[in-house]
Amino acid sequence: MDFLDAPPLPFYFSPDHEQFRTGVRGFISREITPHVNAWDEAETFPRSLYARAAELGILGLGYPEAYGGTPADLFYQLVVAEEFARCGSGGVQASMNSHGIALPPILAAGSEALKRRVIPPVLAGEKIAALAVTEPSGGSDVANLRATAIRDGDHYIVNGEKTFITSGLRADFITTAVRTDPKILGAGGISALVIEADTPGLTRTPLKKMGWWSSDTAHLRFDDCRVPAANLVGEENRGFKLFMHNFNNERLLMASLACGYAEVCLEEAVDWARQRTVGGTALSERQVVRHKLMDMTLRIDAARTLVYDLAYRVEHRLADPAQLVARICLAKVQATQAMQFCADQAVQLLGGMGYMRGTKSERIYREVKVMMIGGGSEEVMKDLAARQLGL
Repeated sequence: MDFLDAPPLPFYFSPDHEQFRTGVRGFISREITPHVNAWDEAETFPRSLYARAAELGILGLGYPEAYGGTPADLFYQLVVAEEFARCGSGGVQASMNSHGIALPPILAAGSEALKRRVIPPVLAGEKIAALAVTEPSGGSDVANLRATAIRDGDHYIVNGEKTFITSGLRADFITTAVRTDPKILGAGGISALVIEADTPGLTRTPLKKMGWWSSDTAHLRFDDCRVPAANLVGEENRGFKLFMHNFNNERLLMASLACGYAEVCLEEAVDWARQRTVGGTALSERQVVRHKLMDMTLRIDAARTLVYDLAYRVEHRLADPAQLVARICLAKVQATQAMQFCADQAVQLLGGMGYMRGTKSERIYREVKVMMIGGGSEEVMKDLAARQLGL
């Protein structure tokens, strides 16, 4: 559909952004899209893919050159999100980019020694980083987490559990939310600690999921793990804000991804409707089908416009922080609802083919729920937005 290919607004995407997009799109189409079905069935993908993505500069976007990165604005990250969505596999995208939520706290508050030890090999695709916040008892409720890290000389003794951890099995570095002072309840007493994969006492168990099959997702257990105090990120008992700030960027990129997945469903539905005939007439000629396609288009355009506007405001610091948090939460809700609607409509239009493994719409239909839950469910997002707006 030609209107989907309109030229980008210059104050969002410059010619340099679009040149980068061309390179990323080629990489995705060559290296990922042809293999996603096989990787889904295998429930994994080659670790070598990280290094190939690093060579193209995908992994290092937005990080300082001193650590092997490439300084870039937020719209470069949106380009990566949109182009990864085109392969129709959330599992590959989630694992490939798990460093995007694991490294920012380290970059923002880690010691120089910790930064130089962790960030460069991850951005080079040699090591993998994951974020571990969610716990079995309280989801992503950071203020009430139970995993503890008690100081013992030059080490912390870590005990507790984390679950639903993306890249949890493969990760070499795990940025972990822990309670360093059990006497302090709520947001106080929370710290960020980098726990390395070979730490004695760390056990990792794979989890079976509805979607994201190619992404390893793990349950982590820490039994008296001795972690060097040098792996503390920032100040002890002051890690809560690090994790909260991290969520903001994650949710905006998830909203962009959701728009991309919704568009993939629309494109597959359009292709099918043009090829499939009923009674000698293409489905695309039937009014009820055309209306469905336009309803999908409407939701995608509305959500994506909101995402671009918020990204522009973030990049140029044009919004009050509380207002920004609220709007990003609502953008994630709107974008994932658009993804849900488009996945459902695409499967409906494809009929039996929409129920078959191997179509993008079928996979996205299975994966939409993790997008709606991850980073905060709809209920959490709406409640947080209301509180930020003083309601």
